[in-house]
Formats: sequence, structure tokens, C-alpha cells
Amino acid sequence: MKSKILDAVGISAAVLCLIHCIVFPLLLIIPLGISHNPYIDLAFLLIGAWVVYRVTKQVTHFWLKFLFWGSIALIAVSVTADFIFELHIPLIYAGAAGLITAHLINFKNHKH
Repeated sequence: MKSKILDAVGISAAVLCLIHCIVFPLLLIIPLGISHNPYIDLAFLLIGAWVVYRVTKQVTHFWLKFLFWGSIALIAVSVTADFIFELHIPLIYAGAAGLITAHLINFKNHKH
């Protein structure tokens, strides 16, 4: 039961991250006086990594663990590039989509 709750938290965080990553650049076009804050991306990464760590302790399929941790790695590369080089790499979109997919598969595979 605990893993289902973690999957729900993970799906929610990944969807919010994806919405943030898609909508925020559009808001930068409009002169509202806001700017990008990479610490928000870092917060999503840390939440996602914590949830993935907790979920993958119970996952038995290697390919699903790989999808979880590969998605976190894509997000981590993108966030790191943003902090070091101030470069926005679109790997974060693939990572968020991968996390959503992995959580949905894991949620569906639960014994009800």
C-alpha cells in the first residue's frame, strides 16, 4: 500500500515538473518581470530521487528500475547543466515523461 502512495506522489511531482518545464518558458515571453529559478528544478529532482529510491527498493523488474533511475539521471544532467553552464537542456522533458511512465507502470503492476 505504501508503494501505491509513493507512486501517486511520484506521478504528481513528475506531472507538476513537466507542466512547470513547459509552461514557464511560455511565461518568460510575456513581460511579467519573472525569471527562471533553477532551485525549483533542483527541488523537483530531489523529491523525485527520494520517491524513486523508496519505490525501487520494492521493484523486482530490472528494466523498470532502469527506467526510474535513467529518468532521474536525465533530469539530473539537465539541472546540473543549468546550474553550471546556465544552459537549458531539454533532457528534463524526457526525464519527467519517463518518470510518469515508470510510475504508471509500477502502479498498474501492484497486486490489488
